[in-house]
Amino acid sequence: MSTDDRVAVTTGIARLHASPALAGPGRLGLVTNHTGVLPDLRPAAPALLDAGVRLVALFGPEHGLHGTGQAGESEAARTDPGTGLPVHDTYRCDGERLDALLTDSGVDALVYDLQDIGARFYTYVWTMFDLMVSAARTGVRFVVADRPNPLGGRVSEGPLLDPAWASFVGRAPLPVRHGLTCGELARHLNARAVPEAAGAAADLTVVEMAGWRRSMDAAATGLPWIAPSPNVPTPATAAVYPGTCLFEGTNLSEGRGTTQPFEIVGAPYLDARFAPALAELGLPGVRFRDLRYVPAFHKHAGRPLRGVQLHLTDREAFAPVRTAVAMLATLRRLYPDDFAWHPAHGGAAGAGHRHFIDLLWGSDRLRRTVDAGEDPLPLCDPPAPPGRWAGDDVLLYA
Repeated sequence: MSTDDRVAVTTGIARLHASPALAGPGRLGLVTNHTGVLPDLRPAAPALLDAGVRLVALFGPEHGLHGTGQAGESEAARTDPGTGLPVHDTYRCDGERLDALLTDSGVDALVYDLQDIGARFYTYVWTMFDLMVSAARTGVRFVVADRPNPLGGRVSEGPLLDPAWASFVGRAPLPVRHGLTCGELARHLNARAVPEAAGAAADLTVVEMAGWRRSMDAAATGLPWIAPSPNVPTPATAAVYPGTCLFEGTNLSEGRGTTQPFEIVGAPYLDARFAPALAELGLPGVRFRDLRYVPAFHKHAGRPLRGVQLHLTDREAFAPVRTAVAMLATLRRLYPDDFAWHPAHGGAAGAGHRHFIDLLWGSDRLRRTVDAGEDPLPLCDPPAPPGRWAGDDVLLYA
């Protein structure tokens, strides 16, 4: 492990590397990607092999084992050149197909080590959930090597998902910003949702972190920041993402195809009214700068757009979900003939013909409230702080 005194947190995978017995016996599969590193940046898979861990297979999520796939993509590689281990792609694989994949892989246990960013619609959470369900059905043990929530663990925002709107951007009732680590999420889901889907809970072990506190954001951990996916390049991106990801459900660009995804939003029809209207709202912890940009790919690729950049002035005061919802209401008010909601796309399993904003929000209430010209901000209130909505018994850190 790193000897850098600035590293305040020892991750679960670093503890497992130092004490392989924490993973238990048998043949292990590692659910990981490029974020699965030790604090000194060594990739976890070869490091675990060098430590004597009986690792026999790797499992990759959306974006692939090496993180090269864009949104809704994975990678085609079937063997990891660094370790020679077989690579199993779990993206868009669930139910009986995922059960068969686990059985055919020959693993006795799965070790999960992916860096989440604290939002319900970030798909790594649901890769973990789907694998826990299959592990429960096939008798495979499930081990979560815990990592920090980069937004900290004291705040949650937004309503619980309505199960009628479940999809791969939300399988079970969590707030939009959940305030838990992946280990705490695993404990919560294993107590509530996995038994409903699998008929029994998974045989779950969480390898806890050392040194993480709920007040810590990404910078406070001292751990190196590795972009969890191609469009979350910095901690600043992660800070706004639980809110501005909602723009994926609209006809605005959410900044994909630029160097500042999710920190900027824009559209061909926006004009000089938008930034001042947002400034008048007096939203805490953020300022809005009028800007123009041309996305290289994704929505409105190659077209000149006008929009705003979110500049955070106080990370603790900033409420990303409330901010984005206020922006959506302002768009509907200023541009009623141009602003529109997007239909759900094929990458959101279970999407059908629904609006994608409804899958992201976890119900159709936000869309209906905004369209009716009513105040949507009360919808942003969380069910309770993290220890209340999830149950204090699932929390691992003070």
